[in-house]
Amino acid sequence: MEKAHLHQIHPVLPVQNVLAALFFYVNKLGFDIAFADDPKAPTYAGIRRDDIEIHLQWHDPKEWETAVDRPMLRIVTQNIESLFEEYKTKDVFHESTSIKETAWQTKEFAFYDLYKNGLTFYKDLH
Repeated sequence: MEKAHLHQIHPVLPVQNVLAALFFYVNKLGFDIAFADDPKAPTYAGIRRDDIEIHLQWHDPKEWETAVDRPMLRIVTQNIESLFEEYKTKDVFHESTSIKETAWQTKEFAFYDLYKNGLTFYKDLH
């Protein structure tokens, strides 16, 4: 029997409004829509940019607990400065977002999406 090979991961982020999240990821972060369960009022959709795919799942705002920790995605890129410059013009950063070199040998920057899901983009310096 051939050994199983894990080759992709599609994290699912909780969102209160899938259309608003799609707009953010497509228009601000340069993703394309991969699929949506309903074209007009989706509750589950996927977005793709280059080799990564992220899924967005609707959660009822009445059940939303803002104190709950949200997922934090770490996304690898080789052209960290170029991506930072692209996003800098899209009004997605908070006031302290900057590229930093870390003690664990990465160069990275991070910010939150509309629903406080964390996005860290990084380059390995090894």
